[in-house]
Amino acid sequence: MATDRDDAAMTGWRALADLVLPRTCAGCGLPGALLCAGCRRWLAVPRLAQPRRHPDGFPPTVAAGGYAGPVRPAVLAFKEHGRAELAGPLGAALALAVVAVLSALPGDPPGPGPAEARPVLLVPVPSSVAAVQRRGRDHVRELARVAAAELRTAGLPARSAPLLGRRRGTRDSAGLDATARRANLAGRFVCRPARGGPFLGAVLVIVDDVVSSGATLAEAARTLGGLPRPAGAPPVLAAVVAATPRRAEGRKPPQGPGVITVRGGIGT
Repeated sequence: MATDRDDAAMTGWRALADLVLPRTCAGCGLPGALLCAGCRRWLAVPRLAQPRRHPDGFPPTVAAGGYAGPVRPAVLAFKEHGRAELAGPLGAALALAVVAVLSALPGDPPGPGPAEARPVLLVPVPSSVAAVQRRGRDHVRELARVAAAELRTAGLPARSAPLLGRRRGTRDSAGLDATARRANLAGRFVCRPARGGPFLGAVLVIVDDVVSSGATLAEAARTLGGLPRPAGAPPVLAAVVAATPRRAEGRKPPQGPGVITVRGGIGT
């Protein structure tokens, strides 16, 4: 099983190799940038993720953008084609989604503030063993680490916390329909011991690259819900780089900064 140190070393070697190769935008293919300014705008419009078939237990989830236009090839390049250097812009987009979902919690909005602010733990959705072996890395852990660093720079006490593991026998959900995803994932996640100190009072935010049916996030939230939490602890939240858009959204380009509205707020 790869460790965080192994993942970091692999990411470093891949990023070093990328530095000596010609760079093209992973979204549109233009030379000169990892992800050009135009393509980055597609990941600067946070919105609530709303799967067409809303699964039971689906946590409040915000995506930095829609899984459409140049976002799709950029995520696939990072996830499946070894462009590890994209952890930077995609991780920054994930951090934006985390801030947006935290803003829906009761109380002051997140941002630079007092040191006693509630800590935030980013819990990456674990990839299957087969997927990690095929890709040579756990790409969601990479995103979580970058996003946590971005949040700390902004003044939020955040860190990546791999609290979830997968039981053996779980397939990669890619290519499965919503019903098959739920069946594949039912009871497949397990909680791991926390590293780096207690987390009982922290806000738990599940993070992933893309949400489509919502089955993965729902199962992850159900598993984390079994952890001992103090009375009044905030709910488990989720943030992703991109969400599969509803058909009505199509492939529309971003129109401007997004506004997150949660009807009635998010209760505790």
